[in-house]
Amino acid sequence: MKKVLLMGAVLAALVSCGGGSGQTPPARQESSGITVRLLTDASGIDDKSFNAAAWRGILQYYGDTWDNAAGRGISYDVVTAQSQDMYIPNIQQATDEGYDLIITTGFTFADALTEVAAKNPDQHYMIVDVDWVGLPNVLQAVFAEHEGSYLVGVAAALKAAEDGIQNPRFGFIGGIAGATITKFEVGFYQGVLSVMPGARIDDYYVGSWDDPASAKSQAKNWYDSGVYAIYSAAGASGNGTIAQAKEYRAQGKNVWAIGVDSDQHAEGLYNSTDSAVLTSMLKRVESSTLYALNTIQNGSFRGETITFDLKAEGVGYAETNPELSPSIKARLEDVKKQIVAGTITIAATNADAQKLPGFPQNLKAEDD
Repeated sequence: MKKVLLMGAVLAALVSCGGGSGQTPPARQESSGITVRLLTDASGIDDKSFNAAAWRGILQYYGDTWDNAAGRGISYDVVTAQSQDMYIPNIQQATDEGYDLIITTGFTFADALTEVAAKNPDQHYMIVDVDWVGLPNVLQAVFAEHEGSYLVGVAAALKAAEDGIQNPRFGFIGGIAGATITKFEVGFYQGVLSVMPGARIDDYYVGSWDDPASAKSQAKNWYDSGVYAIYSAAGASGNGTIAQAKEYRAQGKNVWAIGVDSDQHAEGLYNSTDSAVLTSMLKRVESSTLYALNTIQNGSFRGETITFDLKAEGVGYAETNPELSPSIKARLEDVKKQIVAGTITIAATNADAQKLPGFPQNLKAEDD
């Protein structure tokens, strides 16, 4: 448990969450006394995607909300690393401060966490998107991203067919290449190809989680060359794809962005009612942070790997946009049932996906 609280931090937290507004904050689980620090990459919890979802789980545990984070700086907080060379110092600092749980988000934290956790066996850690650390004090949460991505691939292809698009092209923009992001890409393309076996597919990797300008530039190039829909799994970089789709749909162009991790419908609004985000692949990272905090509270924490798949509702798709027609939704629900039942199986690696008939052989996806 975090032993020291600075009065200045407490007062700052109260001011930042509207402590003087007269509003009664939501009920919180203060009686548990659990403390947690979330450590993120440079995109932070304002990425409106992956890190934001992890933060929502923490807020939910304490009964707080995004707009009223009453416990921030008291029971929980977040530290953002502006570069990867800050990963080890940030993890070590949180360890030295004695938090009950330290959560890191993303596979780029794996090496740093392994180094620090091995030296601090009594500290409880969690990492999202990694299953290879293998230490008894590290809880690992992984997701079946390929299953949720398959669904949004089906949705994009069905929408193209519904719009009468001839020979549609689809794009995928990734952040940093690796096995986790590969699951997003190959799942998406398997979903597209299940509806349109001859669809043309392109991919591009930004090389960063926090470079929306590069994603926006690539999205513009693709949309200008006839790409119909672009799916981004790139953290805050993916916001560039959405921004370009918003511009073009506001101009009357029939292009789409597909969101990721969180429901990004609101981010795609280009007027009061219409969004450039057709749907989003929901990766419910909040489920994993909630799970970890509950294990701390009930004393059941252990170094294990938990998989959040479609059956466990760890992944899914957003239905917010009314442009996702009832017939498309009905088809998606049928596909979802088949995935859960095992009737539809989805390759999770590029190597396995390349064995499928018609799957592209030249993707930039990496399995390591």
